[in-house]
Amino acid sequence: MKNWVLLFALSVIGTFSVQAQSPLDLLKKVTKPKSGDSLSTNDIASGLKEALSNGVTKGTSKLSAVDGFLKDAAIKILLPPEAEKVEKTLRGIGLGKQVDDAIVSMNHAAEDAAKSAAPIFLNAIKGMSITDAWGILKGGDTAATAYLRSKTNASLTEAFKPVIDQSLAKTGATKYWNTLFSSYNKFSFKKINPDLSSYVTEKALSGIFYEVALQETQIRKDPVARTSDLLQKVFGK
Repeated sequence: MKNWVLLFALSVIGTFSVQAQSPLDLLKKVTKPKSGDSLSTNDIASGLKEALSNGVTKGTSKLSAVDGFLKDAAIKILLPPEAEKVEKTLRGIGLGKQVDDAIVSMNHAAEDAAKSAAPIFLNAIKGMSITDAWGILKGGDTAATAYLRSKTNASLTEAFKPVIDQSLAKTGATKYWNTLFSSYNKFSFKKINPDLSSYVTEKALSGIFYEVALQETQIRKDPVARTSDLLQKVFGK
């Protein structure tokens, strides 16, 4: 009986001892980082910028190669949805080659423009805020790319559109496009001529962001893709 009373007394004392600790004290014990595991905000921001820079450089290099867009089914630029009827009609009257020429020239324009995209993207990356750095690091496989796109898409579109315009003219896309829809409008009561420049700009940027996202995912998942000590430190955690 005495032993039972003694054990009960000790348990009560232990309970009051734990309760005497403040919630802050308990939180510190739970959340105290292990030695060598801490990452500074500067590390995170620098790592994210390096990952995005690598992704942009590799992505634009791949897409600016011959047939970089054209032979990649995921990003190949086709006629816009509102022009699908145009394509069907023109192919039906024997103008399939004109349709194919227009599609090929649009993709070559995007490939040509991709050569000039890297400096625009890299400049945007340098100015990236570090406010959401932890959230980006702990986010999904393409969180950094999504963040970059949300912050820069409007300014990138504005800067990229003139480059696309030059590339469209250089590759003959404008000529093929005008020929294509001039031919269609001769046979249709409903005239159509979608904005070629805006459409190709949008699709080209989507393709580049798609490729950057693939590169980011690889860095997050594959240690071999972390080609610097900083990337290993940030993404290895």
